[in-house]
Amino acid sequence: MKSLQTQVGGNHYRDFEIQPIEFIFKNNLGFIEGCIIKYLCRYKKKNGIEDLKKARHYLDILIEYLEGKESENVFESRI
Repeated sequence: MKSLQTQVGGNHYRDFEIQPIEFIFKNNLGFIEGCIIKYLCRYKKKNGIEDLKKARHYLDILIEYLEGKESENVFESRI
């Protein structure tokens, strides 16, 4: 994708061999899963512990969502 050659606000994604967005698209991941991956990938080059906390926050959201679905006896593979 041509748009992946440009990044607004730094190079913290472009430095990866496979950018997080490419991984997310190719694996058909949902929004919450994508956010977790994005923040984990960039924490060393952008916001450090703050990004790890953001990833943890989205992971907590995903866990609570899935636990709620289990209690309803329904499971969605895409979040």
